[in-house]
Amino acid sequence: MRKIKHNKYKNTGIIFELLVRQITTDTLNNRDSIATKIIKKHFSGKSDLSKELNLYQTTLKENFTSEHKASEFLNIILTERSKLNNTNLNKQKYNLIKDIKKYYTIDDFFKHRVTAYKENASIYKLFEYNSGDNPKQYIECKSTLLEHISGKTKKDKVVSTINEEYSKQPKEVRLLAWKLLVENFNDRYHNLSTRQRGILKQYINTADNSENLKTFVIKECNNISSLLGKINITDDVMKIKINEVIKLIDKIKSAKTITESQILSLLRYYELNKELKKVYK
Repeated sequence: MRKIKHNKYKNTGIIFELLVRQITTDTLNNRDSIATKIIKKHFSGKSDLSKELNLYQTTLKENFTSEHKASEFLNIILTERSKLNNTNLNKQKYNLIKDIKKYYTIDDFFKHRVTAYKENASIYKLFEYNSGDNPKQYIECKSTLLEHISGKTKKDKVVSTINEEYSKQPKEVRLLAWKLLVENFNDRYHNLSTRQRGILKQYINTADNSENLKTFVIKECNNISSLLGKINITDDVMKIKINEVIKLIDKIKSAKTITESQILSLLRYYELNKELKKVYK
């Protein structure tokens, strides 16, 4: 029996999420986003691609208190998916990927982390399942989704409701909310140096791309180590402590993944450098 292989390049749910994340990154960098045009072009109207996306999003969003209801719901989703024209759908996906390749490096585009990746992959496999495929794999994918649909926490439901209500607000209200968020960020971090702000901004923009983030952090670690090493410290005890700090910075460089706590440590090391320069001029 044929094993169903997940193909993220054809997973409508994953592609759409990555496009939305690209829009967020472009917005934070104050530039127009090509991803917005791609979404409008390929996910507007009543195309089979738009219908499949709706099935992905509905499956991930809905919540039922019993497994029976969740199972009935999932059966309806699969029935609706079977009504779509696969020939049209494959052609629309091909054109979508073609446009993405036109403006982005496809491998880099798909390197970003995706929320609910396992669930998205399970939906894809169920949608692609044929009679000659492995039934065990079908059951495993269905179980994964049933657990997701019937096992969401109350917190998840609240966040989902807030996001839904936010998306329904007029454009002016959403822009005001974004402005307040930015102002709150500026108020909280107004004492940060330009370098520290740059690190935070880079972390926000590349948090989902571990490779790019790690490259950036290694570069910053090398820079702050060099800055600390150049300070003319006359106190022998302080010299020992600074050498220990540099060793800690090296540990960040060798880490497999970059965490929020490591970013905060990097900000503190730059703060330490700023204070030391005041004492050892």
